Amino acid sequence: MLAEADALALLERGRIEIEGRLADASNTTLRAEITLDGLTRRCVYKPVRGERPLWDFPDGTLAGREVSAYLVSRATGWDVVPPTILRDGPLGPGALQLWIDEPEQVGALIGFVPAYDVPSGWFPVAAARDDDGDAYALAHADDPRLARLAVFDAVINNADRKGGHVLYPASGGVHGVDHGVSFHVENKLRTVLWGWTGKPLPADAGEVLTRLREQLAGALGEQLEEHLTISEVQHVGLRVKRLLRAARFPKPPTDWPAIPWPPI
Repeated sequence: MLAEADALALLERGRIEIEGRLADASNTTLRAEITLDGLTRRCVYKPVRGERPLWDFPDGTLAGREVSAYLVSRATGWDVVPPTILRDGPLGPGALQLWIDEPEQVGALIGFVPAYDVPSGWFPVAAARDDDGDAYALAHADDPRLARLAVFDAVINNADRKGGHVLYPASGGVHGVDHGVSFHVENKLRTVLWGWTGKPLPADAGEVLTRLREQLAGALGEQLEEHLTISEVQHVGLRVKRLLRAARFPKPPTDWPAIPWPPI
């Protein structure tokens, strides 16, 4: 397992060689090898020039939002986002993120399951039917790693937490990826992790959010302002304040689709 400091050095100074494009991504997303001083790893490179224009996010800002998500993750100490930086690459400036390898037999904690057979310890969050009309449930595990990720998503106002955006590295943790549509000033939280709606936050969330609020008033706030507007950074603090005051997971929005499409 690569130490965070070594991963950041590799991303910042390594030589990038493009391997290919991830075809399912809506924006230009490239897999590459990156090498520094004999150390080689894979990474994901998302050039700004390949970002598809969106009606509700300013053009050319998605890469900076990816980096901002990593900065917030690092500040929490929860390690829910792989090391991510902004740097020049073969196609110009873009987000560069360490590639996360998953074990071949990884067991996903989110997915569609038969509606009559939701696993014990899982939360059903939405109903669905397949092409044959059989009933299924979109569900996720009541897992503390996912609960932390759900709190993190509420902080950054993640508008696209699909099941496929959750990775399970061999280290045993959980990583979230694809945070380009986050940090909007309006409530746009869309996620498949609604199982804890209205329930108390994890036991360590109060301490983590309090520390995060303090960091937002200092160096973290300044770092985020390199990628976000001042108003967007201020709203991160407001969301943290609301979470601390409520001490409960947020409820789904009523004026915005609560679950992204496709959900997995």
